[in-house]
Amino acid sequence: MPVAQPAHGTRQLRRVALSGLLGTAVEFYDFLVYGTVAALVFGDLFFPEADPAVGTVAAFGTFAAGYAARPLGGILFGHFGDRLGRKSMMLLTMVLMGTGSFLIGLLPTYDAIGVWAPVLLVLLRVVQGVAIGGEWGGATLMVAEHAGDRPRGLWTSFTQLGAPLGTVLSTAVVTLVSTLPDDQFRAWGWRVPFLLSLVLLAAGLYIRLKVAESPLFTAEKNRRRDAPRLPLLDVLRTPRTVLLAACVGIGPFTAQSLMTTFMISYAVDSGYARPQVLTGVTVASCTALLVMPLASALSDRVGRRPVVLTGALLSAVTAFPVFALADSGRPGLLVLACVLGHGIAQSTMYGPLGALLTEMFGTRVRYTGASLGYQTATLLGAGFSPLIAGSLLASYDSSTPVALLLTAGAAVTALTVWRLRETSGATLGDAPVDVRPTEGAHP
Repeated sequence: MPVAQPAHGTRQLRRVALSGLLGTAVEFYDFLVYGTVAALVFGDLFFPEADPAVGTVAAFGTFAAGYAARPLGGILFGHFGDRLGRKSMMLLTMVLMGTGSFLIGLLPTYDAIGVWAPVLLVLLRVVQGVAIGGEWGGATLMVAEHAGDRPRGLWTSFTQLGAPLGTVLSTAVVTLVSTLPDDQFRAWGWRVPFLLSLVLLAAGLYIRLKVAESPLFTAEKNRRRDAPRLPLLDVLRTPRTVLLAACVGIGPFTAQSLMTTFMISYAVDSGYARPQVLTGVTVASCTALLVMPLASALSDRVGRRPVVLTGALLSAVTAFPVFALADSGRPGLLVLACVLGHGIAQSTMYGPLGALLTEMFGTRVRYTGASLGYQTATLLGAGFSPLIAGSLLASYDSSTPVALLLTAGAAVTALTVWRLRETSGATLGDAPVDVRPTEGAHP
């Protein structure tokens, strides 16, 4: 039976939502700063002896290394988050994320220390990936568990909004430093966005230190007193739920990665000026800041399934038009491509995702379960997409295979959501929501 929802104030809920927003903003700022700079100069700075195309693929390979570490972070921080509490893990993940980004900004290049430069770069990316693997789960379920039976879609969308906010901040900073002469940008300008991550880190820690522990976790701990010994084993006793959670997230993460990190590299290589490309990503992210809360609030009224399914279908339908617009060579149409693919379609899928995944697991193992599902989706959907897309582009010299990749990711999400039960009306508690499909399931 579900545990009772503890009473808690709106003021504390707002503070928790703000801490989730800042945490996800730090996460996406750090990762997208890396993705943007990798697309622009990391191939030359850290892999100078490689062919230019191979250097770009190698730079995106280190990008993937960070994503590969995310499921490990989800398991590690989920374990202690389910046993010891959510708040302490949220503080630790934020410190590791911001510190890792700052150290990348101080990292010597290949010319200075040779092969140790890419080795250290990969190491720092892995540390970031482990930290980020635990960040989203803690931040999102803290908001959901503080919200209780209030509109969870809307409240958890604040955590999701950290993605476009981090994108806006990262592209704005990179746009500013990319106006430097090319030799200065390569010499020191690329370091500035990484070093500025300390500002976001300080703001996030200030808010998180004032956040109260999850009332649901506290009530569950007081009720049972014995924390789960190995939350991962409890989660894997019903692996279907984790698999469904991961498949739901593949579409939005494939779209997010292809429409930001990969699009920047692709458009610059196609002849667009860097400021034009970054403007397109920024406008799309600003659009997402509006679309995500609207889609999430709508999911509270009509359900998670129809909203996420609509976003997945939009992503699939617009995949080929988006790349046709990007191939036009016209900056205005490039902006439109980014808005359609990222600002609207991807955001409609991604906005309700936090509430949906949180509702799929019980309180005792929610941190581990939601984190593992989410981070597996990031690995499969976002971690390898730029690498695969870059390889496809090098092999076929056409955007068509990349559009097919985007469509395939959206199709996985659409088919998974189509078969899920609705979760939006569930009461959060120890018992997980029944997500088993029914015959003829439909939105």
